[in-house]
Amino acid sequence: MTERDLIKGCIREDRECQLEVFQRYSGKMLSVCLRYARHRMEAEDILQDAFIKVFDNLEKFQFKGSFEGWIRRIVVNTALKNYQKSSFQKERIGLEDYEDQPMEPVALSNMGEKELLKLIQALPDGYRQVFNLYVIEGYSHKEIADKLSIGESTSRSQLVKARKILKNQIQKLQTILL
Repeated sequence: MTERDLIKGCIREDRECQLEVFQRYSGKMLSVCLRYARHRMEAEDILQDAFIKVFDNLEKFQFKGSFEGWIRRIVVNTALKNYQKSSFQKERIGLEDYEDQPMEPVALSNMGEKELLKLIQALPDGYRQVFNLYVIEGYSHKEIADKLSIGESTSRSQLVKARKILKNQIQKLQTILL
């Protein structure tokens, strides 16, 4: 069954088509959710909320561009809305102990995807969101500022701080691995 047929079936509320769409895209979208969430259960909740929105809004998909990209945008927006509702919004972290030192690539080459994901999940919420939106999703600082209702300079600052934290954590891992 083609993607177009699946989408039309979902619009008709065909449960088999809905299941097929979920099975095709839920794995990739869970990976997106995991980058924004603090833990797997939260990511699964975000994924569920996002797919409800996908199915509720399928008639708005105009078959222009990638269907997967359209779903991804809904997932990212759902994750951001989830953050705005969360109680972690006021979280702060001191960066006085983080020094900007050159880093050897050994730690990264010895690091798996799961370890890197854990480091990203451990970032404070604001830093994690800006890092994901800029580095992984490819948004500009202006777009991030608009999405998160922050200033562009705040977006840049949070990205720098997120990178410093990640760099420090990777350096700590590097000393353990070597």
